[in-house]
Amino acid sequence: MAYELLLIGGGAGVGKTTVGWEVSAVLQETSTAHCLIEGDFMDQIHPTPVGDPHRSAITERNIAAFWSNYAALGQHRLIYTDTVSILEAPMISRAMGGRGTRATCVLLTAEEATVRGRLAQREIGSQLSAHIERSLRMARQLDEQAPAGRVRIPTDGRSVQDIAAHVLRTAAW
Repeated sequence: MAYELLLIGGGAGVGKTTVGWEVSAVLQETSTAHCLIEGDFMDQIHPTPVGDPHRSAITERNIAAFWSNYAALGQHRLIYTDTVSILEAPMISRAMGGRGTRATCVLLTAEEATVRGRLAQREIGSQLSAHIERSLRMARQLDEQAPAGRVRIPTDGRSVQDIAAHVLRTAAW
């Protein structure tokens, strides 16, 4: 059976996690089998493993472990949200077993004022300024490095339901 992979990427504050959950909710309403992985939790390790400065090896191992459990239950659709997920489609597909995986990559975007406002609402610790700057830097990097064919979906001033519907149309799920 071919696997289907929906990658939702973008800088912090664009709505990846919220949209991922909404996509999942819509699929649940239609009894569409799927699973959801929040990629931020796949590489949270300190110190960084020797020889893996970008933590991609531990990310791949963790996705493979999760996916093997999901696949054993007959799943064939994965929603994966993470900042750089759209740049890591080959690695994530490989972690899912590689062959026959159809990946759809969506880059969520937002204007700087929107990102600053969203992050200020949710970040209550000491890292707000650093988080905003990192998010803006990553948004620029993703915009520059996003491979051709990646669908960009602006999230400013739109409902989560509208964005999720756009993502689902893009994935043809």
